[in-house]
Amino acid sequence: MPDITIMESKKIAVLSGKGGTGKTFVSVNLADAAGTSAYIDCDVEEPNGHLFFKPEITAEEKVAVKIPVVDHDLCTGCRKCTEFCRFNALAYLKDKVKVLEDICHSCGGCALVCPQEAIYEKDMAIGKVEIGKSQQTKTLSGMMGIGKASGVPIIKRLLELGSHEDLTIIDCPPGSACVTMESIKDADFCVLVAEPTLFGVHNLAMVHELVNLFKIPFGAVLNKCTDGENPAEKYCDDNDIKILGKFDYDKEMGRQNSQGEIISRVDKTYNKKFTELLYAILEEVK
Repeated sequence: MPDITIMESKKIAVLSGKGGTGKTFVSVNLADAAGTSAYIDCDVEEPNGHLFFKPEITAEEKVAVKIPVVDHDLCTGCRKCTEFCRFNALAYLKDKVKVLEDICHSCGGCALVCPQEAIYEKDMAIGKVEIGKSQQTKTLSGMMGIGKASGVPIIKRLLELGSHEDLTIIDCPPGSACVTMESIKDADFCVLVAEPTLFGVHNLAMVHELVNLFKIPFGAVLNKCTDGENPAEKYCDDNDIKILGKFDYDKEMGRQNSQGEIISRVDKTYNKKFTELLYAILEEVK
């Protein structure tokens, strides 16, 4: 299909209050249906967009954070650093300050409060980012190292690398924690993906509250819809949330999705649906 013309650079964040709603399904197919676009997988704890795009990796880089190192010759054992650290990443053991690197959040505060200037910093890798290409879609994916405290630095780097694209689809981490906040903070529009269950509505309410807090325009996409009652649709109606699109429960689509197929590439009907959804989103952010 021809590229969708974007007059100004747009960042569309796709989020959901829980995993399994179809957030990545919507993100991947929106990016593909757009023609030329960038897809950023910010779910750095469990990225899976690459399973669909199967990109040719063109670049890779490590992401590091600053971790404190204690010069024990200068340290007097005043314990101001251990008292300051709210994450308990510093402990005074056997007359020495010990740094627990895996729970350090790299705030740099311990070095600032040390009166002896006995703390300096070193780099510690916490993950990596990969840049790739899949047909007309540029893919950017972050992977957080096992046991690391926070994926926020990786998300920041991903968004920096994708900041110059005309159309960027941001596949956010599920939920409403700090990694999700980092993913949406500069978005022009948020798409809230919900499923038709009471549990799904509870989590839709969480991300609804989040986008309102950030004052970002938003709309909803309802996935796995059936002929029965749809609590997610009722929630949207009750809260004046515009429903931008609906996708019915479809066993064949589910089968292809489970096999890592991008359904907008292999099914003309779904390509049309996602193209229409993208136009509806872009109309909202004009």
